[in-house]
Amino acid sequence: MKKFIALLALAGVAHGVAAADLVGDPKAAQNKIAMCIGCHGIPGYRTAFPDVYQVPLIGGQSQKYLENALIQYRKGERSHPSMRGVAGSLSDQDIADLAAYYAQQK
Repeated sequence: MKKFIALLALAGVAHGVAAADLVGDPKAAQNKIAMCIGCHGIPGYRTAFPDVYQVPLIGGQSQKYLENALIQYRKGERSHPSMRGVAGSLSDQDIADLAAYYAQQK
């Protein structure tokens, strides 16, 4: 049992290191932005689902903020249903790439 717990602990550490080592590639994100740009790329865009609200433009936002937000949506810690669906389909590398792409936008 002790070996099993140690293995789980090592796996958690290794996973954390791998995730921390990810580097976002803005160029790779260009093939991934189609699901984002339809809402987040339109100035003044309002959505009607689940409620009517103005969708924020995310260009120029902090890369770390964007990564954290997408991870929180993926985990269900943020509740917007559309964003949860989109983020749920993203890998850690996708998130890093998208965050790098939008962070460099003005």
